[in-house]
Amino acid sequence: MALHSMRKTRGCWSFIRALHKRPEATPAPQVAEHTQLSWILTCMVRLPRLQHLHQWKAKTTKQKQGGTVGLLTYPMLQAADVLLYKSTHVPVGEDQVQHMELVQDLARSFNKKYGEFFPVPKSILTSMKKVKSLRDPSAKMSKSDPDKLATVRITDSPEEIVQKFRKAMTDFTSEVTYDPASREGVSNLVAIHSAVTGLPVEDVVRQSAGIDTARYKLLVADAVIEKFAPIKSEIEKLKTDKDHLEKVLQVGSAKAKELAYPVYQEVKKLVGFL
Repeated sequence: MALHSMRKTRGCWSFIRALHKRPEATPAPQVAEHTQLSWILTCMVRLPRLQHLHQWKAKTTKQKQGGTVGLLTYPMLQAADVLLYKSTHVPVGEDQVQHMELVQDLARSFNKKYGEFFPVPKSILTSMKKVKSLRDPSAKMSKSDPDKLATVRITDSPEEIVQKFRKAMTDFTSEVTYDPASREGVSNLVAIHSAVTGLPVEDVVRQSAGIDTARYKLLVADAVIEKFAPIKSEIEKLKTDKDHLEKVLQVGSAKAKELAYPVYQEVKKLVGFL
């Protein structure tokens, strides 16, 4: 299990490094203060608050025997991840806004009880707040979706990406337009196209005039492939240098520990832990 976890950590970290390429972008995989602060924060929240979170309700409906306590309290670990470093701004997707509201409420509650200590962090949303599933554009794109055609992964081959976009759900109108309310499928493709090219939605639609949706799917697929290509190449290069990744993980853990330790020690004093 430990070996599997380390391999998974290296794999995830190769993704992060490929995206950021900055030495200061470091992880915190072995910092106990995260779980320790999470427990303190969990003692400050009522059970119904966690049970009413959208993601909890959505995921438990898909699980025959209901969700686990770990799934229920996972937003508390997210809150600890943010507050432990006294973050002021956090980039999130639209699906995480509710979790960020929980983080903000926890910061306010802690400050009210123990004095001003945690900044109340603000959410930063990108222009594309949520990527929708290719097979069900009413739902978000998810790596855990059982339909493998629903989700595009950075590590997908060009052939796989083309196949997924060919199978993307649209409608019987061939024209490319952007109308999320009545044409979710095509609008999802336009949003993805806009995101990977950096063009405004209006420009994407205008440039796609006269193209039917079948051809447009291939156009979007090509744009995604082009966007992912350098990232995928960097991931593959990093994955072959395991010693470098492990060194970065160790340095990142030490750096995170250096930042987290004094904050958590102060939290312990404030709440009365010896």
